[in-house]
Amino acid sequence: HPTESGFTTDVLALYDWAKARSGNSSILFWGHSLGTGIATNTARKLQEERGVQVDAIVLESPYTNIREAAAHIPITKIYRQFPGFEYFILDSLALGNMFFRSNENVKVLACPLLILHAEDDAVVPPHLGRKLFEIARSAYKDKTKVKFITFPEKLGLGHDYISFNPELPALVK
Repeated sequence: HPTESGFTTDVLALYDWAKARSGNSSILFWGHSLGTGIATNTARKLQEERGVQVDAIVLESPYTNIREAAAHIPITKIYRQFPGFEYFILDSLALGNMFFRSNENVKVLACPLLILHAEDDAVVPPHLGRKLFEIARSAYKDKTKVKFITFPEKLGLGHDYISFNPELPALVK
């Protein structure tokens, strides 16, 4: 069964592999959707357990934590009205040790953090990305290291196509 700690362990192993082969090149974590929680978990673990700060983190279509994301994703809208929604859906994530607390992780990070969210994201509501940005911005000592970029609805990037934006490489730099 996939687990939050298993995902984090896998990314740590990948980080170690890449670091051993990258010389002095920068290594950044780029997480999309569920991967944003994995990216912040791994960055925090590197920082707290090894004293290593990742060079930068890019979070594409992020959420604050998995419980809040599950409570707000559109697919759960019809189920929210039924008794037991919190117990059967939201609490089951906690019973499976799935938390992905990016909202807690960003409070202790210090590396550059870029948050990207499309206004027409129909999977992870943009207000969760904004909320994560506000949490990070209030926690970071150096506020210039935290950036939030939204992509207007007219671009039609939704949840999965921010990477198709031709301006993205310049924005990330």
